Amino acid sequence: MRIAIEQLNMTYPTGKQALRDVDLTLESPNLIGLLGPNGAGKSTLMKLLVAGLLPSSGTISVDGTPLQACEKALKARLGYLPQSFGLYEELTVWQFLDYMAALKGIRDSRAAIDRAMEAANLVEKRKARIRTLSGGQRQRVGIAQALLGEPEFLILDEPTVGLDPEERIHFRNFFSRTAQDKIVLLSTHIIEDVQSVCNQLIVIDRGRILFTGTPEALIASAQGHVGVFLESEESRADSHLQITSRVNTARGVACRGVAAELPPFAEPVEPSLEDAYLYWITGEGELQ
Repeated sequence: MRIAIEQLNMTYPTGKQALRDVDLTLESPNLIGLLGPNGAGKSTLMKLLVAGLLPSSGTISVDGTPLQACEKALKARLGYLPQSFGLYEELTVWQFLDYMAALKGIRDSRAAIDRAMEAANLVEKRKARIRTLSGGQRQRVGIAQALLGEPEFLILDEPTVGLDPEERIHFRNFFSRTAQDKIVLLSTHIIEDVQSVCNQLIVIDRGRILFTGTPEALIASAQGHVGVFLESEESRADSHLQITSRVNTARGVACRGVAAELPPFAEPVEPSLEDAYLYWITGEGELQ
């Protein structure tokens, strides 16, 4: 599958421009991390990709066909977990997934539901009513419905919110295996969730794509722009230095920061993926 996005713009009726001249290509197999702060345009982009919104201008094509001309065919190949999704409280987990499978037109629904529940660690909860589930268990139900029918294109908006560390690791590994022959687009605020599994990253802010490339390339882009130092009057007065961490130590407050040009008091260190992400989001990086 190949999805081409060209000169995509989205302006809401309120006048807010959510996306600006977005150009992207998504091809399988690929596990893509979509990173950006709240309000960056991530959810708008995903809604456009599932035909939940129509763009103000620009095009989205799937294997060379405009999305509007193949919307029904795409949805048959699509799994989508929005950031906010509704669950029918009185249904059991199995009943809800059976209902979702019917909406998707899945023929062998029983086998599809069993596979999705196993992948989402929900087998023991198959007869539990959704109203009795914890927040993390509800999130797993949302992931399970997105997995129904083994879609070729999986879009997941903050899928690990509410999950404990063990569950997050399980799903990171599962998404990685799933992406061996599919496109998985993973939107998250949790850098760890993309650092260990994604082979492509997209950084977006204020509706513009700031960076697209491998995690290694993102880290390399911040080389020489990350430093450590002890907090001082001089460092507090430096408005160009973006502090990323502060730790109280016996020697004073040890800081880590990013800047387009490190000040003399900062000792350069190897950047992490989080450092590199903040380097771009704070406006220090150059548009790719």
